[in-house]
Amino acid sequence: MADFHQTGVITSLHRLGEPDLDRLEDELIRYGRERPVALVLPSLYAEIHGPALKRIVGELSRVPYLQQCVVSLSGEADVDQFREMCDLFEVVPTRDGEGATVIWNQGRRIQALFQRLRAEGLDPGAEGKGRANWIAYGYVLATQRSRVVATHDCDILDYRRDLLARLCYPTANPNMNYEFAKGYYSRVSDRMHGRVTRLFMSPLVRSMKSVLGPVPLLDYLESFRYPLAGECSMTTELIRANRIPSDWGLEVGVLAEVYRNCSLKRICQVELVENYDHKHQSLSEHDPRAGLHRMVRDIAASLIGNLASYGVEFDSGFLNTMIAAYVRTAQDAIARYSDDAKLNGLEFDRHEEEVAVETFAGALRAAGLDFVRDPMGSPQIPNWSRVLSAMPDFLDELRSAVDADAAIRS
Repeated sequence: MADFHQTGVITSLHRLGEPDLDRLEDELIRYGRERPVALVLPSLYAEIHGPALKRIVGELSRVPYLQQCVVSLSGEADVDQFREMCDLFEVVPTRDGEGATVIWNQGRRIQALFQRLRAEGLDPGAEGKGRANWIAYGYVLATQRSRVVATHDCDILDYRRDLLARLCYPTANPNMNYEFAKGYYSRVSDRMHGRVTRLFMSPLVRSMKSVLGPVPLLDYLESFRYPLAGECSMTTELIRANRIPSDWGLEVGVLAEVYRNCSLKRICQVELVENYDHKHQSLSEHDPRAGLHRMVRDIAASLIGNLASYGVEFDSGFLNTMIAAYVRTAQDAIARYSDDAKLNGLEFDRHEEEVAVETFAGALRAAGLDFVRDPMGSPQIPNWSRVLSAMPDFLDELRSAVDADAAIRS
């Protein structure tokens, strides 16, 4: 029996029966007259030579309803690499006739805009996925061509365009009237993946609830089946209001901002595909600056900071209690996953799972101690409403910079 259960405080939109991509795309074309859709893709140049990006571009070349496609190119990309990325995406059609746009974040024009923001006290944060998304959102706002913005990663190995259609549909359909949709999916091959969600995020939220009692933000976060998924869609009104982290705390930070700025009735999660595979990061248990170790520290910092903003007090005594509760909850989860793997004939290395939990517990402690020492921590990127209040012409300057960079393609 297909899973149609509704649990938690947000709506779940399931994948029931055989997908009907033609129907979804026809309806998205029709809804696009009222709610045109932009796709934002944060990417590194290195992904152009990986196994995923060219497949994604091939699938996007057959998508008929996108009003815009904006690629936010980060990393050390020179002018020739920028041109190569532009050439790759020129096959993606858009209904505005402009074609795909590539933002060259390392180019001197965009870098000059980042410097202007810093001079005004509006720090755009360090280079990363958060800033890449943020500047691309700004470009969409600057063009005023779209009302819905979807985003997903560029390392999805088994990408099909029905993922995008299902991601866009809840926010693009005016009869459903959602302002934010989060994607979710299964991540299983010959073993279970998604360690940060399985062994850190979900056990941590449950353990925090057991220690703190009812906290609405935790109930909300627990409602998401894959809170760390990189796939979401939202309205441009929400994009104007949201602040986001520039680091690996991006997904948790976005969910927390949506919670602040949006009614729960206007939030949903949507099952995108039956299974999902992308680039797998190493644990890096001995290096807190890399891999999942760094990712978990940033996620923990984002969650702790957001809980503190709702009045949860973090001191060394509470931190010790929280970590002990987390470890026990995560260890219980390992036992459950082990049984699930045995029933389904999956590979399961219990020692590796235990090492991951120990590493995540250390990252949680480090994030907690960082917060106790400096409760303000790393500031989030200012939302676009604040930027435009301080610098009313900034979006015009951003659009001009992107257009000027596009001119150097030839």
